[in-house]
Amino acid sequence: MISVAARDESTRGPALGYADPLGEPFLRTRLAVPARPATFVRRPRLTAHLDQALDTPLTLVNGAAGAGKTLLVADWAAGLGQPVAWLTTEAGDQGPGMFWAYVLHALHSAGTPLPAGLTGPGDVGGDVGTVGNRLLARLADELGGLDRPAILVLDEFDRMAAPETAEQLEFVLSHAGRGLRLVLVTRTEPLLPLHRYRAAAAMTEVRNDELAFTPDEAADLLVRHGLPLSGDAARALVERTRGWAAGLRLSALAAQQSTDPETYLKEFEAGHSVIADFLLAEVLTRQPPGTQDLLLRVSVLDRFCPELAEALTGRPDAGPRLAGLCRQNAFVEDLGHSWYRLHPLFGEILRVHLRARSPGLEPELHRRAACWLRAHGAVPEALAHGAAAADWEFTAGAVVDDLAIGRLLTGPRADDLAELFAGMGPEATGAAVELVRAARELSGHDLDRGLAHLGHAETSPAPAAPAAANRLSRVLLESLAARLTGAPARAEQATATAGELRHEVPARLLAKHPEVTALLLSHLGSARVWAGHLDEARAALDEVAGLPADAATQLPREDSLGHLALLDYFEGRLGGAESRALAATDLTRHRGGRPFPGAGLGQLVLAAVAVDRDELERARALLDEAAESGPGAGVPDPVTEGCRALVTARLLLALGDTEAAASAAVPAVRTRVPSPWVRAGGALTAAAAQLAGGRSGRAAEILDEIPCPGVPLYTAELAWARLAAGRREEAVETAGRLCADGGTGPGVTVRATLVRARAAAEAGDDDSARKLLARALLEARQDRLRRPFLDAGPRIRHLLDLPPLHGLAAGWLHGDGTGADPAPLLVEELSAREREVLSRLAQMMSTQEIAADLYVSVNTVKTHLKSVYRKLGVGRRGDAVRRARERGLL
Repeated sequence: MISVAARDESTRGPALGYADPLGEPFLRTRLAVPARPATFVRRPRLTAHLDQALDTPLTLVNGAAGAGKTLLVADWAAGLGQPVAWLTTEAGDQGPGMFWAYVLHALHSAGTPLPAGLTGPGDVGGDVGTVGNRLLARLADELGGLDRPAILVLDEFDRMAAPETAEQLEFVLSHAGRGLRLVLVTRTEPLLPLHRYRAAAAMTEVRNDELAFTPDEAADLLVRHGLPLSGDAARALVERTRGWAAGLRLSALAAQQSTDPETYLKEFEAGHSVIADFLLAEVLTRQPPGTQDLLLRVSVLDRFCPELAEALTGRPDAGPRLAGLCRQNAFVEDLGHSWYRLHPLFGEILRVHLRARSPGLEPELHRRAACWLRAHGAVPEALAHGAAAADWEFTAGAVVDDLAIGRLLTGPRADDLAELFAGMGPEATGAAVELVRAARELSGHDLDRGLAHLGHAETSPAPAAPAAANRLSRVLLESLAARLTGAPARAEQATATAGELRHEVPARLLAKHPEVTALLLSHLGSARVWAGHLDEARAALDEVAGLPADAATQLPREDSLGHLALLDYFEGRLGGAESRALAATDLTRHRGGRPFPGAGLGQLVLAAVAVDRDELERARALLDEAAESGPGAGVPDPVTEGCRALVTARLLLALGDTEAAASAAVPAVRTRVPSPWVRAGGALTAAAAQLAGGRSGRAAEILDEIPCPGVPLYTAELAWARLAAGRREEAVETAGRLCADGGTGPGVTVRATLVRARAAAEAGDDDSARKLLARALLEARQDRLRRPFLDAGPRIRHLLDLPPLHGLAAGWLHGDGTGADPAPLLVEELSAREREVLSRLAQMMSTQEIAADLYVSVNTVKTHLKSVYRKLGVGRRGDAVRRARERGLL
């Protein structure tokens, strides 16, 4: 490539004089292709894109200051292997005449033939040169006749502001045809008809986003600066700088001076760095005062539109200024729909500059932004700015008036919202402030402080007629308090009041906050479960579980599924309990973050099912997992703690530690109303401990104190305990009622049938006992319900060892009872067609043979097989058959 810098200074072309139109020497630095520094990183993806410039008349490399435009084009030009005419334009060029004189000299210096006698722009008057159409026409004609097109690079073209020059350049470009390839390196959109070139596919464009460094390119750049950092550090720096070339280079240079470069690059303060000097000089100070003020004020915002910017500046001209900044690539990014944001580093630097230039203004700007955003429905952003302004009455009022109090209790932003109010001190007052405080304390299960703030909210100054949203927010917190205190009547009252208020709350708010309804019903359902009102509880919980999937209602839905699993377990439906509990725990695993009062209930139900299956190690692991899922410190959720206590007691009973079981069966909760099923479960455990010690009299006394528990499972266990205590008639009568009920599952009916079988065996009626045992085995087999048989006593176990009962128990009941390596659970029942496919799979039939036998397509069979594998938790045919036999499905 021909480099002007390499020419002898006295060299002059045959057609051009050595001086410019003002008689000054041509500056060689403006005509030289810039040299690349030793730390320069070649970027093949961009140079390959620039190669398209050889096929299009116009190429635009458009990016912000320091984006690496010039060095990129210089690197590309150096690798072409042909001359390139390079001109760095300057704002000091006095009119078109000076510009064209330099263009002609650049072309001539690159070896481009020019018309004989073309001496450059004509006579220059006083301060500007003039250019006639004849010169432009002759130049365009000469270029159009070249065998190989001339390549002209105009660097820093944004300095050329004269529309006349742009028009002349367009004239030459359009009439030169294939003889000219023009490359414009610029920060702004040139005054050329770009739309026509785009429509004709006659333009190559490299824009700001494409100029951004990738993490790999940034890592290469850092290595060239002697900073071989980790990939994570490079990615973090790219994210912070958005791949801005100058930001990366300046950061690397500064990090070289640090003893811990990686930490420096992660934590450096942009506002006090060489990057700040660059951006303030290259971007901010180049703007007129009004635009500088606009940039400084919007720096407090994550995003902004003209109207919001005007609310901060008090002037009505933000729209044109922002559009202009965006066109200039002045680190203002267009988000679409008239919304903008600042480059993050630029924003950091401007905020530091704002605090230095106008101390005390920042809180006022946040306050203005908060008011504007709240008025325009952007409540989350309004809250952030209200908190930044430390205007807690405004911020809390916005939460309550928007009916967003539930977002402090649930949803993906609950932790962020709670953190927002972390800086709220005791000086903040008002009803809304107290409600927010109550929500924060109750969500952390600090019941005493939560109730205190809830009481303060009722006595704090408030509008003469509080809005319905304010009152509904208070009722929502009342329902949570009722749940945590085990006060079902209070929960019922709160729900009834909420039902009345719903008619007064704007429908748009209720639609916007589905978590309010979900939370009210989940708290009501839990309180009803605690009180033993199980049918009413199921009605409320079913409504929550049936809500559409939504991030804001995920926690209440998880909570309701855990409670419904417990209700299914109480009714002896182990399959349903397991399915719902697995769904609840699956939601827990996917959400992470803030715990909920019922967190861990799903694992506790799974642990109870595992105990019934005699999978004791699995039960122990699930109890540990439930403890980790719980809310931690604070007041425990009564239902969850009651379930935890009873499942722990059942596990200890199964392990033979009766004294520990009796102690564990009492939950550590403070509630206003005792739970009948928790009392019954604890009493049954105590009675079992007495019976195990041979103290049947004391066991009978305990049983006399147990009221009807209202839980089918515990009713069945009560019948068994009465039989063991010698009260056979009562036991058989109770068991008979349970078997005839028809509304319960194997967890109840198997226990009740075993009561009748043992009673028959004790009465010497072994034939009836065997028939009842056969029925119990058939019912228990699908759910692998082992524990009731293991606890049934030696006489029953003896009968189970005799044919044909032994065959019914083979493969699932007999074993070591340790529960080691249990087979994965069947979460979902197989359909009839899936069972047909599975049975043929067991006959070693191929997919094609199964399809032919069932008169379906091969693809249909494959679909059924995938579903079977998923439901059985396997990935291969042989495993599916083995697992199906274990489950009693074959």
